[in-house]
Amino acid sequence: MAPISRLAKTLGLVIFAALAVQVAPARAQNFSDRPIRMIVGVAAGGATDVTARLVAHEMSKTLNTPVLVENKPGAFFIPAYRELTGEPADGHTIFMISASTVVTQPGRKDFPYDIRKLSAITEVSAGPFILTSRKSLNFKSVADLVAYGKKNPGQLKLGSGGGAGSSLSLSAELLRLRAGITIINVPYKGAANALTDLLGGSVDAMFDALPVEVGQVKQGNVTGLAVTSGQRSPALPEVPTMIESGFKDFETYNYFGLLAAPNTPPDIVKKLNEAAVKAVHAPNVVATFEKQGMTPVGNSPEAFAKMLAEDLQRWTQVIKDAGITPQ
Repeated sequence: MAPISRLAKTLGLVIFAALAVQVAPARAQNFSDRPIRMIVGVAAGGATDVTARLVAHEMSKTLNTPVLVENKPGAFFIPAYRELTGEPADGHTIFMISASTVVTQPGRKDFPYDIRKLSAITEVSAGPFILTSRKSLNFKSVADLVAYGKKNPGQLKLGSGGGAGSSLSLSAELLRLRAGITIINVPYKGAANALTDLLGGSVDAMFDALPVEVGQVKQGNVTGLAVTSGQRSPALPEVPTMIESGFKDFETYNYFGLLAAPNTPPDIVKKLNEAAVKAVHAPNVVATFEKQGMTPVGNSPEAFAKMLAEDLQRWTQVIKDAGITPQ
């Protein structure tokens, strides 16, 4: 699915969902007496974790039961999948994913899970990635980074949160191919770990989701070189796009969404969807997303399931075109 059409569809869904939230009739608020576990497949502190905690807090209010975030990082999201699929399909264990979770499936040989078989709840938010570099390198643009890579072949280190084959890692590989440079792609279990090493000087640059990086750029801790959307982000209007930086058609997007175990009953999915959509459109959540450069979505389970299937197909083609052999 083309990035521009995806963004247009997202904006349309946002308007529709916002109207739906406003006119939805009051429903029973009690979900159950047991807490809900929201599994996150990366370490605490990254964009997926930040988004999960924000949404979990609001869902707790609507469902009148605690929604507790648990981090299950590592091993290509397999521990998170295992945690979800090993529990009863009763809605008490849900899974906050990012685009990297989807990309992992076609990037691994004999991946033991199929994301399309999980029960879609809703897409939470969507937005571009951002390429940042460590301050000590004094890069002012993507051109500076490319020039450094060409002058120092094999020495430019890019951190990749989510590990090898993640959407962040593939964005780095796409830059390598388009720029004609050699890089060292350093995998991390989570983006927070990669950011720590970027701040510490162990890696030179990284692609990351906007939510965490916006604050780092504004505080001057890292340099924002470019965003991967077709237009500049209102959250960081001074940062150009990859297209403006000379990379035609370089558009990649991140998103976050919620899934339940396979074969979760429709009535339970519906209740989780209603709570999640309400959380996504809570004024404080919308304001936070806007500051992070993300667009709140909150679509139907059917729309989210369709989007996931299309995105899986798109990334499968990207991996093939890039000549990347599934590991």
